[in-house]
Amino acid sequence: MEVLAAILVGIVAIEHLFIMILEMFFIDSKLAKRAFNLPKHLERDRNVAIMFANQGLYNGFLAAGLIWGLILGLNSIGYMIQLFFIICVVVAAIFGGFTSNKSIIVKQGLPAILALVTLLSVM
Repeated sequence: MEVLAAILVGIVAIEHLFIMILEMFFIDSKLAKRAFNLPKHLERDRNVAIMFANQGLYNGFLAAGLIWGLILGLNSIGYMIQLFFIICVVVAAIFGGFTSNKSIIVKQGLPAILALVTLLSVM
């Protein structure tokens, strides 16, 4: 179960690194436009790009925290760090699902919820 928890936490970390890269560096790409469903009139708006870059930085912090927890392992400190950051991802996914796009709950929330349940079953 510990291996499964590490794999799921790793998947969530990789997902947030990917989102960070899209939001910070490739917001003008076709993939980002499709992923974030940007309306045409906002695609080239500099303020929107800045907001996405800021959001990307936060996604990077989530990924960094999860990776930090993975590196420390499932000792008490590593476990608590993983648990904290996974809960942050779950809360962010629920909030994003209600305020932005319901698919966020599935795309970002489901992997994080699975990781959370697995982490809780380990300790």
